[in-house]
Amino acid sequence: MNGLQMPLAVGLAAIAAGAVAYVVLTPLLSGESRAAKRRQAVSVVTSPAQRVATASRREQVARSLKEVEAKRGGTKVSLELKIARAGLDWTKQKFYAVSALMAVVTGLVVFVLTAHTLATLAGLFAGAFGLPLWLLSFLRKKRIKAFITELPTAIDIITRGVRSGIPVGDCFRIIAREAQEPIRGEFRQVVESQTMGLTLGDAMVRMYERVPVSDVNFFAIVIGIQGRSGGNLSEALGNLSRVLRERKKMEGKIQAMSMEAKASGGIIAALPFVVAVLTYLSSPDYVALLWTTNTGKMALVASAIWMSIGIFVMKKMISFEV
Repeated sequence: MNGLQMPLAVGLAAIAAGAVAYVVLTPLLSGESRAAKRRQAVSVVTSPAQRVATASRREQVARSLKEVEAKRGGTKVSLELKIARAGLDWTKQKFYAVSALMAVVTGLVVFVLTAHTLATLAGLFAGAFGLPLWLLSFLRKKRIKAFITELPTAIDIITRGVRSGIPVGDCFRIIAREAQEPIRGEFRQVVESQTMGLTLGDAMVRMYERVPVSDVNFFAIVIGIQGRSGGNLSEALGNLSRVLRERKKMEGKIQAMSMEAKASGGIIAALPFVVAVLTYLSSPDYVALLWTTNTGKMALVASAIWMSIGIFVMKKMISFEV
């Protein structure tokens, strides 16, 4: 038995020694002890005056953030602002003239195609109020998309300039002179606003009014807080640029993953029209009942309503926001 007890005792002793070594050495190897020492050193070095200064700085940053948000909270979307968001330099009179021209052209086209009074009036109404607003919305979305694509590059220029010792205003002038549109135009307006006497934070608030997206909102908040409370602007802008680029990558991944669903939705939406055209080519008299009889017209209206609902639902299902 003594021969068996000796190896067993040695094994238990080795296990106990290994456990003790693990408990003692793991904090040292993982850096936990060093982190605890750093925390203790910071707590010792930090004086009550320093803690008060840190708390007051946090309050100042929070106050500055509330001021920035309050300035942009009551923005009213006027016609001039809608035109500016579309990137047009039109006046209200020119917009009304273009709307009247669209109304006349749309009314004439509908009258030539249908020769119906109510349809012509509907065409006039759509041309006067629907098409101009749709045009502004289309141009606004296109401009915002181009702006968001170029914004990280502009932020990188400001970050590198600030790290090199170039003032923020000069960085804005460089972008206003050398960047692509619409970045160049927006930064030029910021520089001109500063020339007129506005602060950089107020000029950035106006930029957010013209380009109402979250990316510009974050950019304006960072610039506004830095102007009021100070801080490491290059680090903040570098982090913002990285976040914007990561969001852009995520949007690309989502778009690639949803292409199959978009293709399926397009095929399903186009299928009734393709079938109707093929049926009309083979049996025109059979399909003509849809627009020559009252029952057929009611069926067309009901089908258009249900098709519109289906297309809207499919679009909402495959639309994602990052």
